[in-house]
Amino acid sequence: MLKEYSIAPQSGTCSVTQRSLAEGEIYYAVLFETPEGFDRRDFSLEAWSEPPQGFYCYWKSRVPVRQTRKQLFVDAEVLINLFQRLENNDEPVKQHFRFVLALILLRKRLLKYDQTEHRSGQEWWKMRMPRDQSEHWVLNPRMNDEQIQTVSQQLSAILHGDAGALDNVSGDSP
Repeated sequence: MLKEYSIAPQSGTCSVTQRSLAEGEIYYAVLFETPEGFDRRDFSLEAWSEPPQGFYCYWKSRVPVRQTRKQLFVDAEVLINLFQRLENNDEPVKQHFRFVLALILLRKRLLKYDQTEHRSGQEWWKMRMPRDQSEHWVLNPRMNDEQIQTVSQQLSAILHGDAGALDNVSGDSP
């Protein structure tokens, strides 16, 4: 039967110099076996000459670099405005786009899902905008791969600064 061991994550501090390890810095991690399990200690390159006495195993690693989120061109207000402008549009491409916008707003918690209703063989989602409690019905268009690709290209153009792409989807002026 296999035994599971708990090993502490990277500490961020050299166990010899007590200096904080910087993002991207190379260091050595060493495990020592103790009666309670494994004890992990991290060593900066300047504090490392060879594995310390009594080690169980060691490896060379790098302190992870935090990924910064890319800021998108379109802010939440633009997305909400576009979502609302497309509300009464019956064109399939625009309904597809509105559905994807609803999913984005849902993920950003700017729109809340309330219920699903089936009308005339179509699935409609009742959603609510928390900031003003307005109710919105969104058609789930059950898009195929080609339709998803089209909406993805339009959305990508908008999110990366092509303001003209807004006109190609919404068709009407603000």
